[in-house]
Amino acid sequence: MATAQQPAAPPIHPPVRPTVRPGVRPIRAAEGNSFIFRKLHSLLGVIPIGAFLLEHLLSNFEALKGPAAYGAQVKFLNSLPLVRVLEWVFIFLPILYHGIYGVYIWLRGKSNIVYYPWAGNWMYTAQRYTGLVAVLYIGQHVIRQRFMGIDLPEHPMAAFAKVQHELANPWMVAVYVIAMIAICWHFSYGIWLFAAKWGITPGATARKRFGYACAALGVVLAVMGLASIWAFIGPKFQNAPENPPPAVSMSVAPANSGSASIGMTIRS
Repeated sequence: MATAQQPAAPPIHPPVRPTVRPGVRPIRAAEGNSFIFRKLHSLLGVIPIGAFLLEHLLSNFEALKGPAAYGAQVKFLNSLPLVRVLEWVFIFLPILYHGIYGVYIWLRGKSNIVYYPWAGNWMYTAQRYTGLVAVLYIGQHVIRQRFMGIDLPEHPMAAFAKVQHELANPWMVAVYVIAMIAICWHFSYGIWLFAAKWGITPGATARKRFGYACAALGVVLAVMGLASIWAFIGPKFQNAPENPPPAVSMSVAPANSGSASIGMTIRS
């Protein structure tokens, strides 16, 4: 009796593994150099760069008191112990890293304000452009005020006249005003970003309220900076001497004989 012949089973071949070329490991939280570099970039923007910005605005605000008070403030800052080490470690190097890495982030990022003109995209773009303005301004400002012309660490009382001479050019006044507004805006929004990225303001409500506080801070800092610029170009202290006399404060105190005596205190 004939039987139906079963078809032969196809040969079994071992599974072929796809060839995988080595690639870049995905970045996850707390892993990879990019995460560390971005965190360092964010932290340096607040400490020490933000702290230096506040100190710089407060010191420049002394210009409203005149050349002698401004020169005394410059002299005090240059008399701090290890001031050159502090200058490089906490000012120049952090600003260099923050600026260079910020430009690197900008070149790798992408904003969508054309197709998605939401507030977040506009803020992202404004943060990048104000950062570029800040880098360019700080670079020229440090070169012109710190390394060109009269040496302010050696002649601090000439600081007011040096800035005043630079602002005698209307174009430089425009540069200072634009840069002041851009830097204050960049710093204020940077604080908001820092608080959001580091988990200080969790939730939309907390971020919204903190955003109002940061906006108010930016306005106050910008007003202080613009007032300082006016002190150099306004009519009150025109043609300031390069070596102004020290500030003199007068006080009236009763003498032993019952008459009033006048005392003078000289600040240098």
